[in-house]
Parts: sequence; C-alpha cells; structure tokens
Amino acid sequence: MGVMVGDLERLLLPAACLVCRRPIPEHEPDAPVCGGCLFRMRPVAAPWCERCGQPRPLFGPCRICADWPDAFQRCRSAVWLEQGARDAVHALKYDGVSRVADGLARRMTELLSAPGPDAVLIPVPLASDRRLRRGYNQSEVLAVALGARWGARVEATWLTRGRETATQTALTPEARRANVAGAFSMRNAEWGMGNDGHSEFRIPHSTFVLVDDVFTTGATLAECARALAAGGARNVTAVTFGRATLPDFN
Repeated sequence: MGVMVGDLERLLLPAACLVCRRPIPEHEPDAPVCGGCLFRMRPVAAPWCERCGQPRPLFGPCRICADWPDAFQRCRSAVWLEQGARDAVHALKYDGVSRVADGLARRMTELLSAPGPDAVLIPVPLASDRRLRRGYNQSEVLAVALGARWGARVEATWLTRGRETATQTALTPEARRANVAGAFSMRNAEWGMGNDGHSEFRIPHSTFVLVDDVFTTGATLAECARALAAGGARNVTAVTFGRATLPDFN
C-alpha cells in the first residue's frame, strides 16, 4: 500500500501549529494550524462595497469592481491576509501542506454565507507548470474542502487556463488586468460539461461560485467570471479565504 500525501506530511511535520508553533491540541490531531490561530485571524467586516466586498471608506464609485462583467455579482473574503493568515496561505501555496485547506475552509464557512443548493464551486485554474511544481492546485484543494462543508458540488475542469501568465505579486492593478486578459475559457458541452438539457447543470440558471485563496485586486477572478459569462453564465459569485491590503501603486 502506498503512502498517502497526508500520511507523509504527518511523518515530516512536527505536531506543532504552523502559525504559533505551539503543540497542536489532542482534539485536533490532523490540524496543521490550531483552532486558536484560526479564530484570531481578523475577519473582513462590513461596511463594504456590496458587490466586491472591499471595505469602506469608499470615495465615489468603487474602482475595484467598476469594470467587472455584469454576470460577476458578488465577492466576499473571510479574513485579512496578515500575520497568521498569511503564514497559513504560504504553507498551502508554497510549502506543500495541502491539509491547511481544511482549516481555511472551516474559517470561511464560519464567516461567509453558504451558497444556494444548486451552486457549483469552480476553483481558479492554476498554470500547468506551477501545478506540476506544487503537486496540486491550492484553489482546487480549498474548493473541495469547502464543498464538503457546504454540501456543494465542485467542478475543477469546467474552467481552463489557456496560457501561462506571469506572477501577479508585484504588478499594478492595471498590469494585473492586462496579464490575465483572455487567459481563461469555459469548457462546452462537447467536452463533457453536460449542458445538454438533461443534466442537473443549467446555463444560464446555475450559480457559479469561484474559489481562490486570496483576493488582491480581483483581476484574476474578474477574468474567470468573464470566461464563464462568455459561456452563458449569468450568475457568478466568488469567495476567497484571504483579502490582501492593496499596496500603494501611486
């Protein structure tokens, strides 16, 4: 019998929280991040832009979601990407600790409203070379964990990334939008999406919920929503675990 990824992580990692470095409580034996650290992560709270969830103060129309496609109706994030939240995302995204996703999903379900019963969770696709290096798509792992808690369907192949894009980390909002423009597309029924009139999945009536680890400027999520809208979707929302504080690009 082969060794599972989770079993290997347990062998290699000490039984200590990845954030506070204290021993993991006995009632959370498989948790890479302890419940106390998850609870201390600062929630993103109202008042905010009703559409994109960016907290106020807002001076005039919100610039973050001004150019979103009409189908992209709402985005919400659970916690601010600071201190422990940033450490947890880093462990999931760069350190290969996929089990972190369950704790992040737990915090998300505590702070965010569950989607409707017919919602389909769509993880943001990862570039193929990055997926090869990491061994998984962190957004897909997070979506699966969320789906298990919300009882929601997860479809990781309906949205595809057609080309590689440069990392978004140091780019301005305008450069981020240009970087991901046209990078995503939606699979059609010919490729097995099941939109044949007899499937439980319906376009345009189904609700698509994009899932990603972090919201910064929303450029990637907006482009994913644009691809879904081009495929006929009319109701697209998004959830992320973290929301980054926007840097000063002036």
